[in-house]
Amino acid sequence: MTQRRNGMFKKNTSDQLTKVHPTIADILSRLKDLSDPIDGSNLLDAKRFSGITINNGLAQICLTIDPSQAPSYFALEQTIKERVCAIPGIPKALVVLTAHQALETPSTEHQALSRGQFYLPNIKHIIAIGSGKGGVGKSTVSVNLAIALQQMGLKVGLLDADIYGPSIPTMLGLKGQPELDFENKMIPPEAYGLKTMSMGYLMNDETPVIWRGPMIQSALQKFLSAVAWGDLDVLVIDLPPGTGDVQLTLIQKVPLKGAIIVSTPQDVALLDAKKALLMFERVDVPILGMIENMSFFECPSCHTQTPIFHQGSVKDAASKLKAEYLGAIPIDIQIRISSDTGIPFATQTKNKALYFDTIARRLREKLHLT
Repeated sequence: MTQRRNGMFKKNTSDQLTKVHPTIADILSRLKDLSDPIDGSNLLDAKRFSGITINNGLAQICLTIDPSQAPSYFALEQTIKERVCAIPGIPKALVVLTAHQALETPSTEHQALSRGQFYLPNIKHIIAIGSGKGGVGKSTVSVNLAIALQQMGLKVGLLDADIYGPSIPTMLGLKGQPELDFENKMIPPEAYGLKTMSMGYLMNDETPVIWRGPMIQSALQKFLSAVAWGDLDVLVIDLPPGTGDVQLTLIQKVPLKGAIIVSTPQDVALLDAKKALLMFERVDVPILGMIENMSFFECPSCHTQTPIFHQGSVKDAASKLKAEYLGAIPIDIQIRISSDTGIPFATQTKNKALYFDTIARRLREKLHLT
């Protein structure tokens, strides 16, 4: 019997091609004799491997470590990757170093180390787009705002930081796993001039992500440091709703230029939006402004504007919170259709696409980009 070392197929005695189905047990068997470089303990016996998955030839392995000792594990990380990639049917592997616990109060020394790992010298500005709650259209705003910035001649990247519910690939009509470059970094899939990265590229559409906080933090680290972003004027990070692990990780470890808060105008959404804004302020992340999404519905026949969720509340809140009001985006069925079909609304020549263009121009001025 013959087989290709890293291929997806092997030949049986009948010289027919049979698909190889590597398993998690195959991975563990290749890692069973590895020892911790700090204390010499067997990693498998100590149950230090977690979150092992195999999806279309890409293996993901999480190794739990003390984050303050991360540099001591870099050689081991490469060894794990090489061993796993030697398994037939697994041509690519992603190794994630996870923490024992969320780093809510890291020391200054460790924080500097973490920021050094996330430092991306070829990216001029990193901005986060957040909201206090889900369902306010934050991802739709993120995609279209990134497109609008790109159409102004800027080099733009878009990072989908919603690990549990990634939607950016669908909104941009992208599928498939990212390729690896010669440095073994993931090449960000591109659409409409945007470089993108999302957990949606690495998981099946129907596979839920059941991860704890430290694993999410480590995945974000990979999306920043193990992706070949290249030269960018702006990296837009689409945050999940709330004020949890993802937001804290980014605040602690990424040099954010600022944050944008998206909210619908009803009171219940604004309450959570204010919490998100105050969270960023308390950790010294500048607020670049607030956006009112689903501000009104315009009748396509008579052009009467109806404020379904109220109107102007976000503008009022921005004034009270001393944040700039960047603009309003209406309820428009074409925005929904564009998101579902993977053709961003901001790419269209419709006059209404100028809603995003206007906000993008204000943002470009704030970032001093020409």
